[in-house]
Amino acid sequence: MKHDRFQKLRQQVMYGFELLFPEKFRENVLQALPFWVASLLAGLVAVGYARLFGYAEQLSAYLFHSYKWSIFLLMPLCFSLAWWIVQWFAPNARGSGIPQVMAAIDLSTPRQAAKVDKLLGFRIMVTKIASSLVMVLGGAAVGREGPTIQIAGSVFHLVNKWIPARWPRLALQNFILTGAAAGLAAAFNTPLGGLVFAMEELARIHVKYFRTALFSAVIIAGLTAQAILGPYLYLGYPDVGNLRFTVFFGVAATAVLGGLGGAAMCRIILRAMKWRSRFNTPSKNLLFLAGAALLLAGVAFFLDHQVMGSGKEIMNKVLFTPDKSMEGQTVLWRIFGPVLCFITGGAGGVFAPALAAGASIGAYVADLSGMTGATANILILSGMVGFLTGVTRTPFTSAILVLEMTDRHSVIFHLLLAALAANLAALLVDGHSFYDQLKKGYLKDALGDGEQGNGEKAKENRETEK
Repeated sequence: MKHDRFQKLRQQVMYGFELLFPEKFRENVLQALPFWVASLLAGLVAVGYARLFGYAEQLSAYLFHSYKWSIFLLMPLCFSLAWWIVQWFAPNARGSGIPQVMAAIDLSTPRQAAKVDKLLGFRIMVTKIASSLVMVLGGAAVGREGPTIQIAGSVFHLVNKWIPARWPRLALQNFILTGAAAGLAAAFNTPLGGLVFAMEELARIHVKYFRTALFSAVIIAGLTAQAILGPYLYLGYPDVGNLRFTVFFGVAATAVLGGLGGAAMCRIILRAMKWRSRFNTPSKNLLFLAGAALLLAGVAFFLDHQVMGSGKEIMNKVLFTPDKSMEGQTVLWRIFGPVLCFITGGAGGVFAPALAAGASIGAYVADLSGMTGATANILILSGMVGFLTGVTRTPFTSAILVLEMTDRHSVIFHLLLAALAANLAALLVDGHSFYDQLKKGYLKDALGDGEQGNGEKAKENRETEK
């Protein structure tokens, strides 16, 4: 009797639930739930990684300023250890992480999904964090933003694998893409930048099939980071008030230089990586790593210590202090440093170093032109947008990222003009995106020799999974 009453009550509750929440709504919630869980986890991992990266960078700076000679021991040791960690545990954790995510998206079809494990996963994530921390401890000119994208993509990929078979789910491609957007949003505290980057660089498709999951994941990952770190800006509030209309000419000129510089740096990296492939034995690799580290250490010790680190100190100095002067050699070293560090084979990104190089270009142009204050600041921001555009070939993303980092909405047209001018200038150096060219190598590694053409075919099969 009691059992019958219970069953009747249960049926009434379920009927009421179905009336209040239609089947389509329930399905959407169940589909989005794994994204929310993955977003929370990705935000926590991104915050932990950011703090460890900051501690490592601070320790590196302390050791250099307290025991300057130690750089000749620390840098070769760290470069070699970072390379060994990647080679031993996960070769596809090397470098930035963005090309790996792009390759994983191309492979995220039912027929190729198993190969995504070579590019994203727990081993990749741990290796990425460990190798990049060792690199920055050694004073390498690398950033954490590209690695955070691959790390967050790995978190989302793992959560997708844990979903029960009968659970309503979205395509694997949507998971990886959303993870990358959430990772960038958490790394820079730039939710709009994460969304735009996902659509402009990674997807290049319509996001209407998973836009709710994408938006909510970026929000959750960003709020998780803010809950721990506070509502911070990546850079701060530079003064850009009372600008004259004629400054647009300086913005365009600086952005062109930045776009040319970013594209040239990427082309040098690609050629240097090809030359680097000649060192194909452990002894040759160690010899190369020792030479590269000692060369960078020599530059830092004898010429300019600003060649070390992600370059955030340079951005803060030229944007928020009266001293906006920049020597030409610093501009060259801030391009040379990331090139040398990227080809070592350790983990580390070029997002922050690209912004620092662009800031140094902007400060150098402002110094040559005798500009100060707000006028110099807008040239510095334009150089940052320009150089990042030259590297990523995502002009809108670059403008939105710098806009959100500084909360300077009054200069949005200046930044958009800088992005457009830099993108056009970068095409003169190389018509292909840096990340697209690196992606081909990771696709080849994941597919194997007999299936190299399937990466392109995978793009054609994406619609079947929607």
